[in-house]
Amino acid sequence: MFVRKLTENASGLTFAVKDNIDAAGTASGMGCAAFKDANNAIRSAKVVQRLLDSNFQLLGKLAMHELAFGMTGINNYSGTPINTLYPDLIPGGSSSGCAAAVASGDVDIAIGTDTGGSIRLPAACCGVVGFKPTYGRLSREGVSPKKSSLDCVGPFARNVTLIEQAMHAMDESFTPSRQPRSITLGVLDIECETSIFAEFELALQGIASLSTVRINKISLAHMDNAFAAGMVLIASEAFAEFGGLPKDQLGSDIAQRLQAASAIGASQIEQAQRTQETFKREVSEALLGVDAILLPTLPSKPLSLDAAKNGAIDLASSSLVRPFNVSGHPAITLPVASVNPFSVQLVGALNEDEKLCAIAKQIESLLPKPVYPN
Repeated sequence: MFVRKLTENASGLTFAVKDNIDAAGTASGMGCAAFKDANNAIRSAKVVQRLLDSNFQLLGKLAMHELAFGMTGINNYSGTPINTLYPDLIPGGSSSGCAAAVASGDVDIAIGTDTGGSIRLPAACCGVVGFKPTYGRLSREGVSPKKSSLDCVGPFARNVTLIEQAMHAMDESFTPSRQPRSITLGVLDIECETSIFAEFELALQGIASLSTVRINKISLAHMDNAFAAGMVLIASEAFAEFGGLPKDQLGSDIAQRLQAASAIGASQIEQAQRTQETFKREVSEALLGVDAILLPTLPSKPLSLDAAKNGAIDLASSSLVRPFNVSGHPAITLPVASVNPFSVQLVGALNEDEKLCAIAKQIESLLPKPVYPN
């Protein structure tokens, strides 16, 4: 999953970054042939420099879905990372190498980006923890694409404690909170495969076994609209950034998506932005009555590696993660030991990332954890 290995041996906590995040002295290749001759970065992205200043050891740059514009992690140009725990399934995208490197034990922490679920989705596919902070909480200086109304930098790790350590290093205002004495969770009414629902019900029983956890049922009327709005916004912004790249230097899936995105008009973008504001208010209002929203991360089992290599896509795989890019709320996915990938997702109030991580740490202790190779 490394596209560039910078260090062979390192002491202390190690990290690596997605190949759209600058590290001084290396090029950000974006998993794309169009950037094969890109200049080396003069300086590291702000989040990378902060980790280095906190004595984290940078090991290298990690593979990604081309241009961060896909969910499978399949990349015929720079390579597809292996999903260590579930090798017959996709690693997920677009931060595929980040999730795979943490699951395999190659790094303690990986730093990726999440525009439409691109941290939480691969984290769920590979069985690790992935955190999307509140939109704007972490600096995007030195990150591509340069402009985005959805994208967030965030960490992957095998546990929430490491997530908190990475967050504090990248943002000194982030100070881990004490675990709350009691938690009220809003269990979101969603549609998912029968097997996912059964796993979620089992996980919910374990969570509810703690006497200090209270469960409420909630609904979000605009989830589907927010998903659709997210598709419009990410596509239009990807076209604005990358639409001028030579088509013969793009993978066929990316070329087709950019071509489709070229047809998105101003009225569609304006409608998506209106939906964004509506959904943001709806989620914030729902969180006034609960400490966090709880739901599965994936609505179904991830695609098989063979199916994805043969061109299969599953847009619905991001249906439970993409809406919270649109709303901007912090969200974290926690893996649960299972025959197939299964994770729960917690969504918190805007700018209450510390509280969400503290809740996640408590929920994490109630769930059976995957067994990693080392």
